Amino acid sequence: MGKFSIKTQICFVSVMLSAFLYSCNQSGHIETTATPSISENTTEVKTETTKQKTVLSSEFKKYWYAGEAEISSYKLEQARYGEIREGTAVLIFVTEDFLPLKQVKADNKNAKNVPVLKLNATKNFNTGIYPYSIMQSVFYPISNNQHALKVSNSIQEWCGHVYDQLNNREQFEITSHSYFEGEADEKFNLGKTVLENELWAQLRIDPKSLPVGEIQVIPSLEFTRLKHVPIKAFQAMASIDKNTYSMHYPELNRTLSITYNPEFPFDILSWEESFKSGFGEQANLLTTKATKLKTIKSPYWKKNHNKNEKLRTVLLLD
Repeated sequence: MGKFSIKTQICFVSVMLSAFLYSCNQSGHIETTATPSISENTTEVKTETTKQKTVLSSEFKKYWYAGEAEISSYKLEQARYGEIREGTAVLIFVTEDFLPLKQVKADNKNAKNVPVLKLNATKNFNTGIYPYSIMQSVFYPISNNQHALKVSNSIQEWCGHVYDQLNNREQFEITSHSYFEGEADEKFNLGKTVLENELWAQLRIDPKSLPVGEIQVIPSLEFTRLKHVPIKAFQAMASIDKNTYSMHYPELNRTLSITYNPEFPFDILSWEESFKSGFGEQANLLTTKATKLKTIKSPYWKKNHNKNEKLRTVLLLD
């Protein structure tokens, strides 16, 4: 390089270095979700997206992008305080765009939006004179290659109301509010692992992708709240037998089984949840059961007039 000036040599080295770095970046490229511009996500979340994403079929797009939600009603037999209570449960699945930084549903189209399959799961039953109302909400990426972006749970009954929220950022960020002294306002983080809440939406996208074997799972926020169990990961054994997905938690003496249609759209037909219910020596191993009554597709957010109440009769809720 003695023939060239110092300035020319510096320019040549700079060009070569830039080419080398660009080449390294290209060779290390891994396809992420449909919205790779989500720069506000943390390193942990980006790592999750290195899993292979689910390729959406034409029937999936036709079913889930028709501008309607899928609403399914269930006959509920809920274990509470050592007895079985009759009630109803509803699963509402709908696709929408989610903003991972603000952790909310997106109002407008945006390159940073993440398409999700949202599940709002509700339960209503009475314990003697007073009613219970439970709702869990899950925002699960349709790419099916990372954990739910957000999970929340609220329970209302005459003694008071409680609320839990999990946000998927660098870690799982937990916020919890309760009227119980020992469970008052709390904020803490957890390492990322399987969320029981997310499995219901994951099943609807691809049942074969559900985790099996010995795994670490954070139980549903409904269960941890009703049983006053710490929100943390527990060891579980998961398996699929024909069209039933089951998980058993040895430490919690709890088993959850979800039975689904083996054919698309993989709708949930029923579920059972066995655990000890009651207090002290009066506690017994009881099984909560939910059996499907009816499914409809509807843009329910537009069905808010008195004349639309007949749809509740169609769902066998009234």
